[in-house]
Order: sequence, then structure tokens, then C-alpha cells
Amino acid sequence: MNRPVNVVRATVAAAFAALLTGLLTAPPAQAAPGPRTLYAAPDGRGSSCTAARPCTPGGARDLARTETGRDVRVLLRNGTYELDEPLVLGAADSGGNGRTVTWTAAPGARPVLSGGRDLTGWRQNTDGTWTADVPAGVTPRQLFVDGRRATRARGESCAASTCDATKAGMTGATATGIATWQRPTDAEAVIRIRWRNYHCRITGVNGDAMTFAQPCWANSASGTDRTGPSWDSTTVDSARYSGVAFFENAPELLDEPGEFVWNSEARTVTYLPRPGENMRRARTVTPHTERLLLVDGAHDITVSGIGFAYAAYRRPGTDEGYAGTQAGLTLTGATGPVDHAGRFYTKPAAAVTVRGGRNIAIDGARFDRLGGAGAILEAGTRDSSLTRSSFTDLSSGAVYVGDTEPMPGAQRAGERNTVAYNTISRTGVEYTDSVGIWAGYEAELTVDHNSLDRLPYSGISVGWGWNQPEAQRSVLRDNRVTDNRITDVMQVAREQHDGGAIYTQGAQPGTVISGNYINRSAFGNTERDGNGIYLDEQSSHILVEKNVVTRVGYKWISNWADYGIRNTARGNWTDTAAPALGGTGSVMTDNRTGLDRLPAEALAVAGRAGARGGPVEQLRTDLARTGTATQSSTEGTAGPELALDADTTTDPRTRSEAGARWQVDLGDERRVRRIEIWNDSSATTADFDVVTDDTTVHVDGKALRPTVLDLDSRTRTVRIVTSGTGRVGLSQVLVHP
Repeated sequence: MNRPVNVVRATVAAAFAALLTGLLTAPPAQAAPGPRTLYAAPDGRGSSCTAARPCTPGGARDLARTETGRDVRVLLRNGTYELDEPLVLGAADSGGNGRTVTWTAAPGARPVLSGGRDLTGWRQNTDGTWTADVPAGVTPRQLFVDGRRATRARGESCAASTCDATKAGMTGATATGIATWQRPTDAEAVIRIRWRNYHCRITGVNGDAMTFAQPCWANSASGTDRTGPSWDSTTVDSARYSGVAFFENAPELLDEPGEFVWNSEARTVTYLPRPGENMRRARTVTPHTERLLLVDGAHDITVSGIGFAYAAYRRPGTDEGYAGTQAGLTLTGATGPVDHAGRFYTKPAAAVTVRGGRNIAIDGARFDRLGGAGAILEAGTRDSSLTRSSFTDLSSGAVYVGDTEPMPGAQRAGERNTVAYNTISRTGVEYTDSVGIWAGYEAELTVDHNSLDRLPYSGISVGWGWNQPEAQRSVLRDNRVTDNRITDVMQVAREQHDGGAIYTQGAQPGTVISGNYINRSAFGNTERDGNGIYLDEQSSHILVEKNVVTRVGYKWISNWADYGIRNTARGNWTDTAAPALGGTGSVMTDNRTGLDRLPAEALAVAGRAGARGGPVEQLRTDLARTGTATQSSTEGTAGPELALDADTTTDPRTRSEAGARWQVDLGDERRVRRIEIWNDSSATTADFDVVTDDTTVHVDGKALRPTVLDLDSRTRTVRIVTSGTGRVGLSQVLVHP
């Protein structure tokens, strides 16, 4: 039955009145709580972590754990935070579920977490050196004077004929004078063999023989069945050993300003100042604390604008020493599993380590003056990033991502990590086999728009395991190395060989190397070495496209192994040529090779590469390219024109004879301002004259890759003539106006 209209209206009015009354009398809704801001300071002693009473970083962390319902910001005030142990952020310090946890610099501040110890009380000695006592528990391996790295006192190289290395030790104590040193057991031998680096301390001298710390020496020699692939021949007792690069840390070697010596018995450091240094006023620091920040099992944390300095790397100073394997990883322990794929190698200590992290972001950090590496993301870290940070003056590498196990469990697999817009320069200062950015078995890794400059060995290295059975099936896939700027790497003076600006190992389906600018990798070497993009060993299923690769010591791209398959190189620009890619199904297509000028599109790609872009070295016109080559004789069938083909892998040679000669006729008199002579595979051209129509320049010793001569000549011909009896062997000659 229908209700009267006036009754319905009354009912609605009553309901509305009741609703209005409820709204007016109900308590107001609670707004979401604002973020909690905590303050830390180098001298923080407060417990409330307020702006008025800041606390230590550890105190801020502990207080932040009590906040569960709102965002937390920890602001670090300006200054140096001297740490005896790392700041550890674990699961209890995480964000998540829309809640953020941020550790950042306070506005205008540049906070630095430091592992250094100041050395004070310097006293002058009669010989011009200065000595300071070292606190208990501190073992100086590096020394920084007013922020500038000092060098452990070192001697000259010692050839293998004198310093003959065997599994038992080494000869040469008499000839080097080590037999008469006051404390030879504080000294170390530093040895560089191809891509490896070894640092082992002397433990005894008996006549001409020296012994070395164990297990360092055993791990540096052959026979452990744990060092590298079974075919590896880069141990200290191998045929590739050519001698000791130098011995270091003995007072008898302290003869150059900027050098220091550590005396373990007296517990002193002695230093020879550089001109202008005043040891009474100088701040001298030695790294002591290893890790400065450890993020262990945490998630959803941002670290921004914080500096990390003076972190130590202690293992090389122990009997473990530094038995280098590749890329800054070492073989440790007296025993271990038989392995040829590098699964059980050890990464260096780093200032920042993230283990098993999820959504960890490190941004705008500064890593400098470190005794080890910069940052490590490992043990299943994923969806994390290291961006817009700087790395300079590091003893080891800058960034390590991932691990060496090819088939980790689901929780240990590294995925979707990013290393982008960082600047990396002068790393590997002490451990010259380390690389700028290393990644092991990673999936969907992005290495993008980084700038890497002045590095001793490879720039970016992705993949692991060589061609060993353990590594042939792995989680490697879908990695991207894009738009990076890599200049002046594989520095010749550091004597590390067989690497590249970008280096890969392993089958990596979906991996792309694109838009990178590579300039001067192993430029000026003495042998065929220093690739631009090096698809080494089992590297497979990799696309290399639209990269600019110039002025490299050997091949712009190398894919030599038949078991590295189905790689593609297309649309790249380079000034040299290279053989076809090795392996079934690998192809090269539409590459612009042998250029003597970079076109506009290549200049644009190169100019955009890196953290902030930058200048591009334009190539110089080659007048010899269209010339006519002749030589005094021919060894084999390779004609003289192979020195003009822009291919540094082809070599014409004369016979060994008096006045052996190679010549190019430019076709007309031209003004020549620069000549480049690139040696052949055996550096056979040595002690020679470069002769133009109006100038002769003599070159002592072996030709490099290249030897660069600047001159001002008007000439039609350029001749290369041996001074005595010898051969001329050249891979390339460039003549520039």
C-alpha cells in the first residue's frame, strides 16, 4: 500500500537531520601522519635525533625502527663520520607498503662516512723523511696526505731471468739487494701477468732464494686445480711470467717524494714529503674500517648525497695476500672445491655492500680515496640501483654487481638492477687487474650512460665462467650496456692485457650493447691488445649496434672463439677493420669501418654518451689511404699494401736485412703534420728512421700501437727504414695533414 507523500517527506527529513547531527558531533577524521625527520651529526650525542639534539647514525637508525606507520627521513649533517664498524641496515630498517625510508644529506651538507684513522705526531729524520707512530690495531696499506694518495715505496722491475718464480718461491734476493734489507719480510712482490695481478709478502730469504706468504703464493701458482680454466697459463710459475713488476714497502726503496713505508715491528710509518708538504700541519689518513655501509636483507631504502672515503681492504695485507684471478676477484683460502669456472673466487671489500636487497636506491653518492672497491650489489639483490654517483682514486674497482654462481637459487639470483649516470675515473690504482663496472651472472641488468675514464684494465665487464661446463647454462640474459662513454682504458703503463673497453663472457640471450662511445683502449701498446668491444669465450646471442669505437690498440670488436655463437654486430662506426665474428651464426652487417672521419650521426651518438655527454675526438684524414706502398723485400706473401688497409690485424713484413724499408708514395707533395706507425703482432719494427722528403726522425726501441710522431713536413713519400739489420713489420701506417 502506498504511503502518503507527506509521511515520506517527513521520514526523509528526519533521516537527513539525523545524518547532519552525526556529522556535526562525530570526531574529525585523522589525517595521514607526516614523515618523521631524524637528524644525525658527526658529534651527535642526543637520543631524540632532533634538529636541536642530533644523534649518531646508529642512533638514528635505532629510533627509525620504532616508526612503522609513516615515512622516515634521516638527515646527515655536514662533516666526517668516523666509523669503527659499518652502519648496518637490515630488514627492520626497511620501508615498503607505500612507506619510504630515506638516508640523505641535510640541505647544503656534504656528509662523509669515513673508515680512516689519522696519523699524528710526525717527527723529522735526518735524511728528510718523517716518521709517525701507528695506533694499535691499525695496519697502513695506503696513506693519504691532505687527501692525496701516497705510494708505497717501490723499486724497479726484475726480469724472470733474475727473479725466477717457481711453486716454491723465487730467486733474485742477491741481485736485487733484498738479501741485505733490514726487514725483507715487510716487503711484497707485485707481479702482473696478462689480465692477472699478484701481491704476495716475502716471508723468508735464504741466500738468493725467497719464500712468500701462504696461501698467497700457492694460490698464485699452478697446481691448485682451483685457479681458472684448465688451459689457463697466467700463474707465477707459467711461461707467461716475465718477472716482477716491482717490490714494494722497504725502507731501502724509499727514494721518491710521495712514497711511504710501513714497519710492522716498530709500528711506524715513514714518509718522504712532496715539495710544499708540511708534515706538522698536514692531515695524514690511513684506511682502517673496511665496510662503511652494509645493507643486509633490507628493502625499499634510498641512500642519497652521502660520501664514502678511506674504507680499507685488509685481506691483501694478510697471508692471504692478493692472488688475482680476473677483474679484481681473487682466489682465497688454502683449500677449496675443484673448480675451473671461477665460482668460488672472492670479491674485494667495498665501502658499500648491498646483500639480498630489494628496491635499494643509492643516488648521488661520492666514493673516493678507498683502499678497496666502491660498491657491491650481491647475494640476490634485485630491482636496485646505483645512480648519479662518482668514483675516483680507488685501489680496486668501482662497482660489482652479482655473483659467480651460474645457476643460483631463486632467492640468490640478481635481476633488474641498474647502474646508470655514474662517473668513474682512476680506479684500480693498486690492484690494476680490476675493472670499472663488473657484473657476474645477472639478468635484465642495465648499465647506462656511465662515464669511465683512465682505468688500468677493462671498463665494463658483464658475464663470467669462460667456456667451462659449469657455466654453459646460466641465468645470464637480457642485459643492456647502453650509451656509456669509455675513454683511455687498458692503460699501457699498467701492463694488464687481454681485455676491452666493454668485455663479456657467457651466453646472454637478449643482451644488447648499443650507443656506447669507446676511445683509446690500450692506445700506445707494444703488442696486439686492447679491444674495443670484446665478446670473449662463450659470449653468445649478443647484439652490438650503433656504437662508436675509435683509436683502440687492436680490434674494434673481437669474437674470436668458435663456441661463442649467434652474435650480431650492425650499424657501428669505427676507424679500423676486423675479421668476421667467430662462432656459428654470428654476423657483421652495415658497419662503417676504416673511417678517417666520423660522420655527423656518429658524432651525435658519441656526444650523447656518458653521464653528461662530452667531447668527441674527431678522426684525422689519412693521406696514405690512397697512396701506393712498396717495401724492400717481402717475407711470406703479405704485400706492403696491407699497412694501408685500416686493418690492424694484417701485417706486411720485410725480411730481416740491412736497411729494410717500407714506403708509401702519396702521389703528390703534401703537407704532413703527423705520422702514426702501428707495429705488427710481434713488435718486430725497432730502432728505425721515419724519413720524409725534408725530415728524418729516429725512433729508439720497438714501435708501439701506435708510435705517434708530430712534425711539419712537405713530402710526397714517407719511408720507414731500419737503422741496422732487422725487419720492418707494420700493421698500419697513417699519414695526417
